[in-house]
Amino acid sequence: MPELPEVETTRRGLERHLEGQRIARITVRDRRLRLPVPRRLPSLLGGATIKALTRRGKYLLIDCGAGTLIIHLGMSGRLWLPDPATPPEKHDHFDLLLANGTVVRLRDPRRFGLVVWQRGDPLRHRLLAHIGPEPLSAQFDGTVLHRATRNRSAAIKQVLMDSRVVAGVGNIYANEALHRAGIHPGLEARRLTLARCGILVEKIRETLNAAITAGGSSLRDYVGSDGMAGNFQSEFLVYDRAGKPCVTCGAPLRGIRQGQRSTFYCPKCQKR
Repeated sequence: MPELPEVETTRRGLERHLEGQRIARITVRDRRLRLPVPRRLPSLLGGATIKALTRRGKYLLIDCGAGTLIIHLGMSGRLWLPDPATPPEKHDHFDLLLANGTVVRLRDPRRFGLVVWQRGDPLRHRLLAHIGPEPLSAQFDGTVLHRATRNRSAAIKQVLMDSRVVAGVGNIYANEALHRAGIHPGLEARRLTLARCGILVEKIRETLNAAITAGGSSLRDYVGSDGMAGNFQSEFLVYDRAGKPCVTCGAPLRGIRQGQRSTFYCPKCQKR
């Protein structure tokens, strides 16, 4: 958390404010994120013009021409546009000040986020080089998922959370997509038929698009770039609803642990 919908919502909210703008100054208050913020970042970026703001999995990519600023929000990060007069608080580690006065600020209380720099092609960075296809792209379909699961004995939910298989689905949306697809989260991935893989891909897209439309899910610290909380948590079908009735069949939903993560499912609607 934040997962792909939250990162995409942030990207869309920032895009119109950043693209084509010149960077006046970078302020780094604390370099101690998951990887240290590069010391030379202020001198590298001062005066650069932002060409584009894109996303790869859960990473935001700010194209500055000579290189790309790669940002990950970690477990508790938020990237937003405060009033320029708002003083930074304890966990506000990084500011990007544009020449027009706009401030983009990173707050990360747990410091699991990242701000790194990559010259040339950002997709060659070691953090991005081995990420699988984007789940909302044409490069991800039932055939691709079926091929990726043939030798996987792990549970399908854990496979969906492997970024080498598909980029950025995350725990919440793996739970929700599997329920929509009627697939038990504990099913061995290699047992999925091509047809069920096609259905699952469709439901992954459906779930992620619905979450993006709702502005993401706000369970703890996440807010969008406008400071507003997401609302997809009000549409959860199974996530964090153990013991409550399934919206489809009325059976009590169950909660288990898989790979140290919480899993929620309907024992009647979701089949092995």
